[in-house]
Amino acid sequence: MTAAIEVEQLVKRFGQNQAVAGVDLTVPRGSVLGLLGPNGAGKTTVVRILSTLIRPDGGHARVCGFDVVEQPGRVREVIGLTGQYASVDETISGRENLYLIGRLLNLSARAAKARAVELLEQFDLADAAGRLAGRYSGGMRRRLDLAASLVGDPEVLYLDEPTTGLDPRSRNQLWAAVRARVADGTTVLLTTQYMEEAEALADSITVVDRGRVIASGTSAQLRARVGGQVLQVTPTLERDLPRVAAVLAGLGAPSTDAEAGTVSLALAGDRAVTEAIGALGRSGLAVTGIQTHTPSLDEVFLALTGEQVSQPA
Repeated sequence: MTAAIEVEQLVKRFGQNQAVAGVDLTVPRGSVLGLLGPNGAGKTTVVRILSTLIRPDGGHARVCGFDVVEQPGRVREVIGLTGQYASVDETISGRENLYLIGRLLNLSARAAKARAVELLEQFDLADAAGRLAGRYSGGMRRRLDLAASLVGDPEVLYLDEPTTGLDPRSRNQLWAAVRARVADGTTVLLTTQYMEEAEALADSITVVDRGRVIASGTSAQLRARVGGQVLQVTPTLERDLPRVAAVLAGLGAPSTDAEAGTVSLALAGDRAVTEAIGALGRSGLAVTGIQTHTPSLDEVFLALTGEQVSQPA
């Protein structure tokens, strides 16, 4: 499958700070790549470079075959961008926002009106088309913002933390709109701190931290890096947490959650569960709970970056 986005050893510095330090990315056409990382990891900087808003200090990036430095005009013709904050004009109506963008993209007046109507219907905003955008709810403004990025029918769409601050209903509506766009062949680069969002939308995930790629793969592949299963043990007595951790240390690197009163261990191998339970039994420690589960993407993120991810509201 031909790549829509190709990034090779991308570098960007801001003074003494190296925001992007040799990032490589490949996004096949018609797919969704989730770009994850904590605040300050370099996600938005990568998007700004790929949008031709800033120039890289090193490396190469191509979008639909066009170089972002040598052919910025051609890149802008094939992309759409929804940033972290809604950028619609709140002093005019939703319909007028989309019409204005269509005219700025050199659509005829008739074509711009038709495109505005089409997108307002698609994003469930037709009933509010004539209302001032400033009177829209947060979810409505984000949907209008996404609609605005699609006026030019882009081949590649950048979504930079598009659902931050949205309620669950608005978030699900935005996800549905993105899925519909991808089904029509659009390529999406999604930055987010929400693992649930990445799993819901992305075909593959790249985790960045301190400007570098630290992991890439499908959600299943990233889970496999942490371990096939996670064992969680709850001792009867809270004071036994260190002793339980010491017993499990012979099988890996356990982590203790004093607040939850549990010790967790990533397991590897078919007999790992049996060995762990056997070791606990021989220790004579009283245990009130033992359970296993497949590691969540939150646990994967924490294991890779050492930082807890955000949870949608």
